[in-house]
Amino acid sequence: MKASDDILFLNAGDMEHSDRALTIGEIHLATAKAWDEIRSGTARGGKAVFSLSEEEFWSRPDFSAFREDFADERLGWKLSSLYGVNSTYGGVKVIGANAFNRRLGLPRSTSTFILFDKYTLRPIAILDETALSADRTGTYASIVAERCLRRQATVSVFLLGSGPVARSVIRSLTYSCETGIEQIFIRSRRIENARALAIALSAETKIPLLCVEDNRAMRDCALVITATNARAPVFGDEELQEAATTLHLGGDEAPADYLRRVLRSGLVICDDLPTVSRRNSQSIALHFSRQGLSMEAVGPLIGIRSLSDMQDWSLDADGPTCITCVGLPMLDLFVAQASYEKYCRAADADRIAGCTV
Repeated sequence: MKASDDILFLNAGDMEHSDRALTIGEIHLATAKAWDEIRSGTARGGKAVFSLSEEEFWSRPDFSAFREDFADERLGWKLSSLYGVNSTYGGVKVIGANAFNRRLGLPRSTSTFILFDKYTLRPIAILDETALSADRTGTYASIVAERCLRRQATVSVFLLGSGPVARSVIRSLTYSCETGIEQIFIRSRRIENARALAIALSAETKIPLLCVEDNRAMRDCALVITATNARAPVFGDEELQEAATTLHLGGDEAPADYLRRVLRSGLVICDDLPTVSRRNSQSIALHFSRQGLSMEAVGPLIGIRSLSDMQDWSLDADGPTCITCVGLPMLDLFVAQASYEKYCRAADADRIAGCTV
């Protein structure tokens, strides 16, 4: 952590060791503020993604030998930029991602956030936001689970994935509604990864974490959350409860027959309909684009909603509900703001303490 020309460089490891890292509660508070400003129109932003060809990657001789290891997983080799402003700050998050990074002992994606003063648009801080990005994504699970719990006292959850987002989902559910979750079933491509996640979080949650190798327990779950990098759907429509809620935090993970059923008899929601449509990387947007249609154009006509709107969708969600979240840049901005301001408060307290000694 150092300053250069009044720009703070905040390293995640240093923040953690100095007890200045955001807690899961502080992250939820930051994203709640973000949703307030998003819905009022004060916070605005956009997202640009530059995807690179897997064929180009696998054409390199030093990588090609590992291609079969990724037969069921997308590389997701891309460079992304998420930008936005709120009432006080502006910000840009830059993400570099490739699933192959894990073979090199690196995170699949790395996020760097540049925080700006809103009015001068001069940078004031650069933050390592890799872990915070996963944490803000996990808060979507809290939003959805709380609404599921309005319909029944307790629910079981089926979680597909075992990476950083899956970890954040469990932490978020523990924070927001631990007593309302009966159990969380975890399924990953490799059972050992699911077990490693359950062991790592066993001391942080009272929710039973049960690792499974198939989807049979999905039938007992009112909430199914997908957080994978799979190339193909990770469940079948017949495996779900008829009125289950699904939350999609990955890519093309939901089957077409399920999407047709929920469009016909249930409720479809995006975190922001235009953003999900334009990104066109997740099942619901792809369902339309594969038919030569734009979800952004068709969605409002058939009742697809956005979490960024003011409507309370939980009151009329008696049938199946499908929720797709691509990750809004304004959430990252508020989390970065909270991290920066927490650091500044701690630094000010240290200076005052030093002056009084």
